[in-house]
Amino acid sequence: MDSVKAQLCMTAGGKRPDIILQAQSCWDNLYKYRKNRARNKRYTYGDQLSDTIYYDGETMTEENYLISQGNTPLKNNLIRRLVRTVMGVYRGQDKEPTCIANDRDEQKLGETMTIALQVNSRLNKLNEINGRLFEEFLISGSAFSKETYGWRRDKLDCWTDIVSPNHIFFDGAFNDIRHWDLTMIGELHDISFDSLCTTFAHTPQQYKELSDIYHLAKNRSLIRSYMQDFGKSELRNIDFLVPYNQSLCRVIEVWTVEHKPRYRCHDFLNGDVYKVEESDVNSLVAENQERLQQGAAEGIPQEEVPLIEYEWFMDSYWYYRFLTPFGHVLDEGETPYAHKSHPYTIKLYPFIDGEIHGFVEDVIDQQRYVNRLITINDFAIRSSAKGVLLFPESLLPDDMSMDDIAEQWTKSDGLIAYKPKPGVEAPKQIVNNLTNIGTHEMLQLMMNLMEDTSGVTGALQGKPGFSGTSGALYAQQQQNASTSLLDLLETFSSFIIDSATKKVKNIQQFYTSKRILNIVGKSASEVTEYDPQKIGDVEFDLSIVDSVNTPVARMAANEILLELFRSQAIGVEQLLEFGNFAFSDGLLQSIKAQKEQIEEGKIPENVSPELMQQVQQGANPEQIARYKQMVAGL
Repeated sequence: MDSVKAQLCMTAGGKRPDIILQAQSCWDNLYKYRKNRARNKRYTYGDQLSDTIYYDGETMTEENYLISQGNTPLKNNLIRRLVRTVMGVYRGQDKEPTCIANDRDEQKLGETMTIALQVNSRLNKLNEINGRLFEEFLISGSAFSKETYGWRRDKLDCWTDIVSPNHIFFDGAFNDIRHWDLTMIGELHDISFDSLCTTFAHTPQQYKELSDIYHLAKNRSLIRSYMQDFGKSELRNIDFLVPYNQSLCRVIEVWTVEHKPRYRCHDFLNGDVYKVEESDVNSLVAENQERLQQGAAEGIPQEEVPLIEYEWFMDSYWYYRFLTPFGHVLDEGETPYAHKSHPYTIKLYPFIDGEIHGFVEDVIDQQRYVNRLITINDFAIRSSAKGVLLFPESLLPDDMSMDDIAEQWTKSDGLIAYKPKPGVEAPKQIVNNLTNIGTHEMLQLMMNLMEDTSGVTGALQGKPGFSGTSGALYAQQQQNASTSLLDLLETFSSFIIDSATKKVKNIQQFYTSKRILNIVGKSASEVTEYDPQKIGDVEFDLSIVDSVNTPVARMAANEILLELFRSQAIGVEQLLEFGNFAFSDGLLQSIKAQKEQIEEGKIPENVSPELMQQVQQGANPEQIARYKQMVAGL
């Protein structure tokens, strides 16, 4: 019943070749996905003539075919413009995850967790990471990230990493669009031998074993020649077992769903629900017996004593392994994360019947036809007559050659003397206008089809409207254009929420001591303290909301605060504390310093001593109190 122990009984020598074979099978099943992604990426970044064709008994690329036909390979990358436009729509949203406590009485803790999430997002530069992930999402229809905890850049914190689609693998038997039925996922790591030993070698014997396994990577003198190809695309030549750069060590990280018998417990004393191993059931029996004895001693009826109820069940859990290409187990164990899952967040689009299709894939055919029309138009222009001179040989002067005629003909003040002959046509120059074969109309049609197919119309791209178009109509056209992209944006937002949920769980688990949280650019009064004792067990729901750090949001907040200040609903200190003004911090500190000086009986710096003396000598206590109140309200 214990899947991990059962697998260990079938293997020997500390190796798990069966896991390697399963992982490689998942890797091979994603070949079509990686191939389609590579094609979409080529078209996005301008390499649009590398598709292979079969011509005259030979397989060649479209670029080589055009060259063999005497044509110049031409292309006009319209896909990149579409991707940049959609990226601009996403960047312009200015949204961020927000934590909402399930218990409304704990909403203050939700605000604290939101600030902790924002601080960690700035530490990881998630704005840039999410931007690149969204670009990958447009190209391949997939996005992958990883949430971990550890030392990095001299900080022990939670970290977010982008996982390359060329390095990840997962099983293909799941069809849930939420990806909840995933049973295997993993990643290929290529690290140096020093980093490998730092992570997995804890004894001299383990160092020796790693040295024997990765002896080629350890000996740098043997792999120096491989570094000559540094800078080329390693991803095109990637292999499941062997790294392209053989100075690195291949480590295969595999996460699988395992099962084993356990007991599910419900403690009616405090309401906790948890799981224990089969071997711990005796401790549950002993605990219940002790509670019954204590209840009997205090005169509590046996049926009213809160006990621990437990039931046997088959538990499914995530189990990780770090393996060498030969199957050696470097490290393994049950998931260490409080969210009880693997550290990866994935989103596959649209995932209907398990299929993955990117935004770029929809417009590749139109892009290919645009390139073909451009090439045809260029060939027609090059093959047409452009200023060809027809000079009869019978009219050639005795003292001039055809080269002399050509030289004089192109001069601005050239002179050619010849004797005309009856019946012989005079020299003339032929300029043949290009016959309209419909390439311009077809080119415009393909460009319009590309906009209609992608949903990225002229209004969304910022093109000027027609003469007489009102601003409201143009804004409505932009809104309608962005509606066609709403499915893409909302799907990616769900990916951001899933990733942020795992990050929140990691923060709750690994932030074990109090921390002072402050976001750069905010006033010192908005510093928040993170207390793991209060926030560690709170359940949060996450949503994507508009960021309050955008210029528009800050301007709207300032206007509301100024209106409250004019109506005397708030004081100047509250205005400066909660507003976003360039001078807020300095002016607020100056006002607080004046208050402290007045309370201590000192003269504020901006008040003359003569005025202060007159107030103290000639004014009554009520006037002095009113003066202090006036200064305090500055």
